[in-house]
Amino acid sequence: MSTLARPVRKREVLGARSERRVKEILGVARQVFSENGYENATTLDIARQAGISEATVFSYFTSKRDLCMQVIKGWYDEISLVLEQEVPMVEGTRAQLHFVVHKHLVTLMQDGTGMCKLVLSEGRSADADFAGLIAELKRRYTAPLMKVLAAAQRSGEVRQDMPLPLLRDMVYGSMEHVLWDYMVNRNKPDIATTAGQLTDMLWTAFVPVEQSQQKLAQFREDVAEALRRLEN
Repeated sequence: MSTLARPVRKREVLGARSERRVKEILGVARQVFSENGYENATTLDIARQAGISEATVFSYFTSKRDLCMQVIKGWYDEISLVLEQEVPMVEGTRAQLHFVVHKHLVTLMQDGTGMCKLVLSEGRSADADFAGLIAELKRRYTAPLMKVLAAAQRSGEVRQDMPLPLLRDMVYGSMEHVLWDYMVNRNKPDIATTAGQLTDMLWTAFVPVEQSQQKLAQFREDVAEALRRLEN
């Protein structure tokens, strides 16, 4: 059974008091992991900030790795739920693409830079369970966009000669470069402007070739007509 479906918590059945304790630990742990990264964070520091003993932390989580995995899972659950609820409410494929791009940049650049860096770095971890969990969480997180693109392909609005995983990777891969530049070089762009530029670039690549050619032909006709009017 996957780690995502079955957290490796020591206590399978938790009472109300224990549930509150787990939430408190996870809240503090998210802050510590976000600020310090996985390697520099310690369960002792987490315990002290939560006002409990380190032994109490380990009564709920088997290891620092387990705790970090549950922190990441909780964060992904939050941001995935927002997309699952809000993307279907947006009208139009291009508008939905823009919504996803803008929401992603806001969430990771403005609201959760520390978590973003943690996920990007630990997603490349040699720990198979850790990397596998993040891959599974990303599938849920990107599913709303995948549904949008799949429907657009069926309707002919998006080119059908490109596999859906490649379209998805183009969207999130382009944003990852922006995010890394911000985290490493502290070059924070205007989020609204960048979201618009990325959407324009991606949509141009996604539109079927014949539609692009028609638009180019129309553009040339408009330019020619404008020049004729100037000459007259």
